[in-house]
Amino acid sequence: MSPAPSAPSGFEEAGSLRQQASAAGMDPDYWYAVEEARRVKPGTVVEIIFWKRSIALFRGMDGEFHAVENRCAHRQLKLSLGEVQGCRLVCAYHGWRYDENGRLAEIPHDRFGRGLPKLSLRTYPVTVRYGLIWLFPGKPDLAQLRQIPDIPELEGPARWACVPLSFTWAAHHSMVIDNVSDFSHAHLHRRYRPFEGATLTRCETVGDNVHLAYDTRVGRGRISGLFVDHNRLDTNHIELCFQYPYQWSNTDDEIKHWLFVLPIDERTTRTFFLFYFKSLKIPLLPVRIPRFAMTTVLKIANRLLIGPLLAQDRFAVEAEQQGYERHWDAPPIELNPVVRAFQKVTVRKWREYLAHGTESGDASV
Repeated sequence: MSPAPSAPSGFEEAGSLRQQASAAGMDPDYWYAVEEARRVKPGTVVEIIFWKRSIALFRGMDGEFHAVENRCAHRQLKLSLGEVQGCRLVCAYHGWRYDENGRLAEIPHDRFGRGLPKLSLRTYPVTVRYGLIWLFPGKPDLAQLRQIPDIPELEGPARWACVPLSFTWAAHHSMVIDNVSDFSHAHLHRRYRPFEGATLTRCETVGDNVHLAYDTRVGRGRISGLFVDHNRLDTNHIELCFQYPYQWSNTDDEIKHWLFVLPIDERTTRTFFLFYFKSLKIPLLPVRIPRFAMTTVLKIANRLLIGPLLAQDRFAVEAEQQGYERHWDAPPIELNPVVRAFQKVTVRKWREYLAHGTESGDASV
């Protein structure tokens, strides 16, 4: 018996919309969340991968973050295998030192009568916002034009409580976006009941954004539902948006979330979830939890409720990725129109980027 044909090897070979979406990268000319700031201590370096491109993210002893292409110009070792000394990134092999601008600053061994080579590595704009480290992997001159999403509720002295959650899921980023916005999968969450009985009331693509809304009962879990004031809030409706390349939701302007994805390759995605609440109530009492206690409550909720809930989503999208790889040529059967809407935007944006990159000679992705 002849072996089954293999899946398309790349975006250009993909045929159906589903195949194209499952092979598409993401436009690098946007800011991407790449790590939680608290996880990168001063004097450390970590590897960041944006769509198969390795980047060394390091933090100097002064606390500032920097990012350079992850290779030493000498023998091409990953600089993330090295260390940080002061504000310089040091290669693990020969100790070549690079400054925060990616320039070779020092060679500690004998240079055999030769001067210091004038070498520099590509650097990437980096900033910190909402407790996350953001990196701009595209053309640096566009970094000032493209903005990190504004979340006014997470800034200022009256900011809402928020404790980020981050994971690495073995699934394509399009499947992750589908999962968090396609509310027809309530069966998966029947234990935690974050939403029930969803009826799609809006699905509209405006430019690069897909707007959608559901009439659904939000926050009805046996435990989590006790913290939501259903008498005061309209928890029977939710609005969502795939604001390429980000995703958000809003329930009555008091329960919100953002999802930021970092595409690593065709089957791996880093996810950063920001759930934030204007207030929650003390279970069984019509009294709000004091603002000073909200962060502690969310840390506990992340561990006991939200984290396990997202673990179910992880299980589902990773199983979907495996299923796609086995049955990539199966005819797609999508009942919810939002999935095709997301896929169309994902494919169009990637096709536009590839065309633009070819025209400008950018072969970095």
